[in-house]
Amino acid sequence: MHAILPGTHRPPVWAVPLAFTLVYLAWGTTYLAIRWGVKEFPPALFGGIRVGLAGLVLLAYVAWRGESVRLARREFLWAAFIGTILFTGGNLLVTMGEKYVASSVAAVLVATTPLWMALIETFWPSGEHLSLRGWLGVLAGLAGVLLLFAPKLHDSDALVEDAGALLVLGSACAWALGSFLLRRQRARSAHLTTAAYQMIVGGLGQTLIGVAAGEPAQLTADRFTLPAVYAFFHLLVVGSLVGFVAYTWLLGHVTVTQAGTYAYVNPIVAILVGWLLGGETISGWIVGGMACILAGVALVRGGGSHGNATPRTADQSP
Repeated sequence: MHAILPGTHRPPVWAVPLAFTLVYLAWGTTYLAIRWGVKEFPPALFGGIRVGLAGLVLLAYVAWRGESVRLARREFLWAAFIGTILFTGGNLLVTMGEKYVASSVAAVLVATTPLWMALIETFWPSGEHLSLRGWLGVLAGLAGVLLLFAPKLHDSDALVEDAGALLVLGSACAWALGSFLLRRQRARSAHLTTAAYQMIVGGLGQTLIGVAAGEPAQLTADRFTLPAVYAFFHLLVVGSLVGFVAYTWLLGHVTVTQAGTYAYVNPIVAILVGWLLGGETISGWIVGGMACILAGVALVRGGGSHGNATPRTADQSP
């Protein structure tokens, strides 16, 4: 549990609320930004270049602070492995998925990440098993997913053709696996340095996939519209850097549980932003699905080994 240590400087009264606001807005608005970006830019290049650049900026910041940017070979390979799961897997899947689903739906589906993480932990040979309360949470979360899929369940062809929601669910599973592995084997190097290399390797992986898929040919001049370019820099600066810095600062001044409230607030912010700025509809299916999923997450975090916030990288935004 992180709290202010005795004798340390207490921040101004406005600083903690401001940091919470920055985290909620930075990470809650990323979903609409992705939606705007992939309307024009090909998904792998859009996500890969942005994530890789964010990693380079973070690494430069570490160097500017006078800290080492070197990793031992074993730690670099581990960071590369985690970065591949989180970014070449998780980030790419949600970026591809948002070509087909609304940002609000994507945000609610990504909120299932702690549920998949709890299941991985339960079935891992040396993992901590869920209690009855935790299993009820998983069931509630799965019920919420079904509610989100409900409008298309009557038409199996439409469900298969519109695979966006399934891609986003795959993204949540990738984030869960990556976060689980981070909990099982933490790096000895500085967190910022490790996170930067995860982003650089993961971003490079996405970019290579985009190049192999022929995406550079899609980057014509007419694709660089104002909303798409803004979305790129919003995700790079606000989502990847501002949100992470504010979250890291919060961990030194509030409890981990309090800092982890982003998991409950982000979907709400994403739904409201999608409605206000993206013209998306707030349907009863979305509200009901979100309520079930967030209730499930709350039960899981109180009914297993996930009472604290799940570890975040510098860009789990997504």
